Amino acid sequence: MTTVNQSNKQVIIFDTTLRDGEQALPASLNVKDKLQIALMLEKLGVDIIEAGFPVSSPGDFKSVNLIAKEIKNSIVCGLSRALEKDIDACGQSLSVADHFRIHTFIATSDIHVDTKLRKSQDEVVEMAVKAIKHARKYTNDVEFSCEDAGRTHIDYLCRMVESAINAGATTVNIPDTVGYTTPTEFGGIIQNLYNRVPNIDKAVISVHCHNDLGLAVANSLAAVEQGARQVECTVNGIGERAGNCSLEEIAMILQTRYAMLGLSTNINSQEIHKASKLVSNLCNMPVQANKAIVGANAFSHSSGIHQDGVLKGQNTYEIMTPESVGINKNKLNLTSRSGRHVIKHRLGELGYQADEYDLDAIYEAFLRLADKKGQVFDYDLEALLFFDQQKHDHAHYQLDYLLANSGRNIIPNATVRLKVGDQSITESAVGNGPVDAAYNAIMRVVKGHKIDIVDFKLDSKGEGADALAQVSVVAEYNGRRFNGIGLATDIVESGVRALIFVLNNTYLADQIDEQKSQQENIVGV
Repeated sequence: MTTVNQSNKQVIIFDTTLRDGEQALPASLNVKDKLQIALMLEKLGVDIIEAGFPVSSPGDFKSVNLIAKEIKNSIVCGLSRALEKDIDACGQSLSVADHFRIHTFIATSDIHVDTKLRKSQDEVVEMAVKAIKHARKYTNDVEFSCEDAGRTHIDYLCRMVESAINAGATTVNIPDTVGYTTPTEFGGIIQNLYNRVPNIDKAVISVHCHNDLGLAVANSLAAVEQGARQVECTVNGIGERAGNCSLEEIAMILQTRYAMLGLSTNINSQEIHKASKLVSNLCNMPVQANKAIVGANAFSHSSGIHQDGVLKGQNTYEIMTPESVGINKNKLNLTSRSGRHVIKHRLGELGYQADEYDLDAIYEAFLRLADKKGQVFDYDLEALLFFDQQKHDHAHYQLDYLLANSGRNIIPNATVRLKVGDQSITESAVGNGPVDAAYNAIMRVVKGHKIDIVDFKLDSKGEGADALAQVSVVAEYNGRRFNGIGLATDIVESGVRALIFVLNNTYLADQIDEQKSQQENIVGV
């Protein structure tokens, strides 16, 4: 396991994509998706991975436990309120790791203390101290957060930070929870803490900034310049409301402006593009084209003056290269005559290792796509790779056959055959369109499995009329929301695959709930 360097020149990257980022999604990620993101974060070089909020649900407890078991080079962290049951859930879920962190928090601003907690400041300090001491029973790596620190009176904030460190917190986080502060103001808070808290040298000072005013990265940078040495962030800046500090932006600021700032991180910047695409796809959160670092236009030049300058010297209009964040500018055209070795070589050039995918499965999918499109590009290969990684091993529901008809003066109809466990079931139905007809047929196959579609999105993965179609579906089942993604050259097929993805997620959720119920019955007996 990599030991985090807490020297004055090292900025620790604490990623909360799987906690703060995931809780803002239209539907929760499944355990497999969370593990896939965690493994990508480890490869990216993230120091701390906040894997979830274990007490919140059996699924979150299971995913945190699995991530703690599988991750070896990053420290895995769980979030808890300043309550013993929360902290116990963290300790139990993380206990499989050699080293882990418990992150506990309580609100400190007057508006939160008076309105939400309805306690005195003394009582809140007492709760924080008690929680930190309880967490120390599980691990020496305890982080404490002063929720809404950006709106907390500086005198009380200093008192809370000093008390937290005395209680045993090794990291103290100063969040701008509602994205209220400006860079000068937030940097001033950190400066005040360093000037006024006598034991501040005993802990790492962290910051967690939200982007409600578009200042999350700027505030985080201002805090780092004043001595903070941990930044809490998310891939693509996803998170509550307007999101969090963007991992790729803060990492590339420190890398690009190292000569001025003299600070570094452990982030392997060449993995940034892959991490961004993975999170965008799994979380169903498209990245805006003009997003810094990872947006589609981040390294594009439209102006004739800019194009001329870049041709004469790349650094005339590019302060970093596409390759530095893992973007390969070359688009290699592949056809159905290309062999397996070419696909493996090309995926290798794109940064994917052979043990990260099933070459035979990718190649078969590639040939089918090449027959339909003629040419296959880098973005097609990455889309196929993503789709391959989303297949459930031994999935309960599998698509076996699909036929859909529609057109002018034709009532849209579809026939679908699904493998359901050991059975093969065929149903036909009509609908308002071919996708609706196919969905109605599937609902007949899984009758009694009540699912309500609340969102359906179609996106193009690639360029031109023959681009791959990606359908993202959000569905409600038993009071919970599930996200499904389907990818195919045919819109109907991609929509069907997205719904089947949802069905498999709901099936797994039922299995987890059933196991939990059986365990509770055993305990009750």
